[in-house]
This record gives sequence, structure tokens and C-alpha cells, in this order.
Amino acid sequence: MAKKTVKRHVIDVEDDSAIPLEIDPALVEFIILKARAFDVKVPPVEPDPGSNAADDGERGVLEDYPSDQTETELRDAIEGLSDEAAIDLVAMFWIGRGDFSRAEFAEARALAMERAGEPVADYLLGEPALGDFVEEGLVALGYVPEDYGPEA
Repeated sequence: MAKKTVKRHVIDVEDDSAIPLEIDPALVEFIILKARAFDVKVPPVEPDPGSNAADDGERGVLEDYPSDQTETELRDAIEGLSDEAAIDLVAMFWIGRGDFSRAEFAEARALAMERAGEPVADYLLGEPALGDFVEEGLVALGYVPEDYGPEA
């Protein structure tokens, strides 16, 4: 099987080409995956089920037990971003949500920069469909998320 080429930051901006980002698109894909896993979490039906997961239809994967690290991993990924990368992520989220268009990326970044004092992880984790909106923004900026997943 052919090895996938991992794309990195793009420098050239013309028409539909990818807009250069301060955040690595591979990290954005990780955030998208973790955000989607976080979005589907529900309170546990039983705090300590003690049963076989296969017998329970694997529902424990969707239940938010204290030992589940999904939120922690997502929060750590976002909090570990540089200021510039966090600004790109917020702008990307807003573009995906429809608040800004691709052509307004600079304006979205400027507004995100104005709000840079606010905790980015708290803000984004409080937003429904975070993963979907970030992916929509990533695509609008000219990137194909599948290009940044694990190599086959």
C-alpha cells in the first residue's frame, strides 16, 4: 500500500489554495477527532456497571465516567497551543460555524486576537458541535482533513 504524504503548512495563497496557518493541520485533525468524541459523551447510566462491555453494547464508550480522558486530552491539546495557533483555531471554528467566510479569515483572526485573554479551551469546549465546525472551517481554508490522519 502506498504511504500517505503528510502535508504541512502551506505558504502560497491563490484562489482556492490553502490559507497558511499557524496551527499544524494534523493537530487540528486530532482536535476534531477528540471534540467529536467529547460531544457525544452522556452521563453514565450506572456509575459502576461492573458488567461485560460487550454485553452492554459497548455503551460505556459514550458514557462520561471519571476515568475517561477524552475531555482532558482535548483540553490539553487546546491549552498547549501557542497564542497564534489558538487564534487560528478560534477563527477556523467561527468560519466553520458561518460567522465569517474564507475571505474574512484575517478579520476572524483579528477578532480572535482581541479576545485572546479569554481561556480558549473553556470557550471552545462549551460550544456544541465543536469538531464539526472546526472541520468545516479547516475545509473552507483549503485543507482536506483526511490528509492529516494516521498513515496507512
